[in-house]
Amino acid sequence: MTFEIIKKNYERKLWNKQMVKTAVIKGVITDKQYKEITGETYEP
Repeated sequence: MTFEIIKKNYERKLWNKQMVKTAVIKGVITDKQYKEITGETYEP
């Protein structure tokens, strides 16, 4: 799983914010990338 795939899945509504947040928790993407994908600041 990469940032690009997660971003595409979110844009296609295949992923929701909680799923993106889980990717941050697992270390797949950073909190800055979370903001880039969702437009919101990551809060644990």
